[in-house]
Amino acid sequence: MLQNVFMALSTINDYLSIFITWAFVVPFLYNYACTINCRNKHVMFISLVMMLSYTFSLIMFKASLTLTDSIYLDLVIADLLTILTLVYFSYSYAHANATAYYYLVFGLTFNAILHMAMHYDYVVLVTYDYWWLWGVYGVGQFSSDLIMAIVLIINKDILGLVKIKKFLLSSQLLQKTTQNM
Repeated sequence: MLQNVFMALSTINDYLSIFITWAFVVPFLYNYACTINCRNKHVMFISLVMMLSYTFSLIMFKASLTLTDSIYLDLVIADLLTILTLVYFSYSYAHANATAYYYLVFGLTFNAILHMAMHYDYVVLVTYDYWWLWGVYGVGQFSSDLIMAIVLIINKDILGLVKIKKFLLSSQLLQKTTQNM
């Protein structure tokens, strides 16, 4: 079943990459229009970063301008540069981080891990036969991109990631305070 999904996704890869790029253009335009008379433009700026990142990645791969010999390694580099840009911008911005920021960092990290796993599997291990990692990559990367684009528009904690982060930070804080007593 997952093999059929992966093979179907690989045949329409060009169309999916254009769709995902447009899926990041729409949130930027939406957030730009919504924040014209607003002080807090954090979501608009991070959606701009995502739109530019995915647009440059699309152009880079369509023009065959690669940094390394592996497309997956290039995608890892692009994801890490986008994460660093988001983190730098968010820490230098005066307002609190939006919910979408955490989803973008988590989604890009997830994508980078998937790209690195595919690089290792395809380039280092030289695996050419389908196995479950390829299906997880195909569905996981597309789903992650789509969730990030949706969260940029609605800016809501739809998967509970921010709640989990707050819980983990509060439990660590409790442990530190009990250790100091």
